[in-house]
Amino acid sequence: MSHDGGTKAVVAALTANLAIGATKFGAWALTGASSMLAEAIHSVADSGNQVLLLVGGRAAKREASEEHPFGYARYRYYYAFLVAIVLFTVGGLFALYEGWHKWQHPEPIESWHWVPVAVLVVAIGLETMSFRTAIIESNKVRGGVKWSTFVRRSRSPELPVILLEDLGALVGLVCALFGVSMTLVTHDGRWDAVGSAAIGLLLVIIAFVLGSETRAMLLGEAAVEEDIAKIRSAIAEAGYPDIIHLRTMHLGPEDILVTAKVAAEPSEILADLRQRTDDAENRIRAAVPAVRLIFIEPDVRRGSDAP
Repeated sequence: MSHDGGTKAVVAALTANLAIGATKFGAWALTGASSMLAEAIHSVADSGNQVLLLVGGRAAKREASEEHPFGYARYRYYYAFLVAIVLFTVGGLFALYEGWHKWQHPEPIESWHWVPVAVLVVAIGLETMSFRTAIIESNKVRGGVKWSTFVRRSRSPELPVILLEDLGALVGLVCALFGVSMTLVTHDGRWDAVGSAAIGLLLVIIAFVLGSETRAMLLGEAAVEEDIAKIRSAIAEAGYPDIIHLRTMHLGPEDILVTAKVAAEPSEILADLRQRTDDAENRIRAAVPAVRLIFIEPDVRRGSDAP
C-alpha cells in the first residue's frame, strides 16, 4: 500500500478538523451546549491524532542504524497506537464526563439557538468531504474485500485510522445535532447530555477497535495471504519447490521480512545453491515489491521437519 494515499487522506482530515473545531468552540462559547463542547474536544483529539500520524510517517523514513538494523518503519504503528489512546482519553472519556455532568445539571440553550444547528450542518458537510477522500484513497488499494476486512487486514495504519475517525466524526455530529435539536424543541438540557454521552461512547468503541488493530501491527503481523502465496510461487519457480518452512513479518507497512528454509539435495554444490537462492530472492522482490529483507536457508529435509 502506498504511503502517499494515506498521507493525502490524513492532510484532508486535518484541514477539515481544524476548521470545524474552531467553529464548534465558537458555538459552544455562545450557547454553552454540552454536545458542542464534546464535539469541539472531539475535533481537537482528531486533529492531534492526524498530526501524530504525519509525525509517525516522517519518523519512519529514518535510515536504519546499528541500534535499529531493521529501520524505523514501525514508528507508523507506534504513532497509530497513540492515536487510539488519545481518542479514548481526550475524546471519549471527556465526552462521557461532560454528558454525565450535564445530566446532573441540565441547562437549556437560552440564546443563539440557530448557531449550533448551523455549525453542525456545515461540519457534517466538511466531514463528508474528508470521509469521501479517505474512501477514494482506500478504494485504490482495497480491492474487492469488505470494508471490515480491509480495516482488519490492512498493514498500513493511516487509511484505516482516518476511515474510522471520519466515520466516528460523522456519527458523532449526527448525535450532537440530535441532542441540540431536542434540547431546543423540549427546552430540556438532558437531551444535550444524551448527545454528549453518545459521542463519548462512540469514541471509546472506535478507540478500542483502533487499539486492537494497531496492537497486532506492533506485535508483528505476517504478510497477507495473497503476498505469501506469491512468495511461495517465486521460491518454487526458482527451483525450490519443497519449502520446509516460510515465515514473514511486516517490519513496516511497506517493509516485509521473509525467512525461508528450503529443501535441497545433499549432493548439490554450493555454486548451484547460491545461483538458485539469488534467483529466488530476485523473483520474490519482483512478485512482492514490499519485501525488503530475505533470508533463505537451503537444507536437507528431515522426517521431523514440518512446513
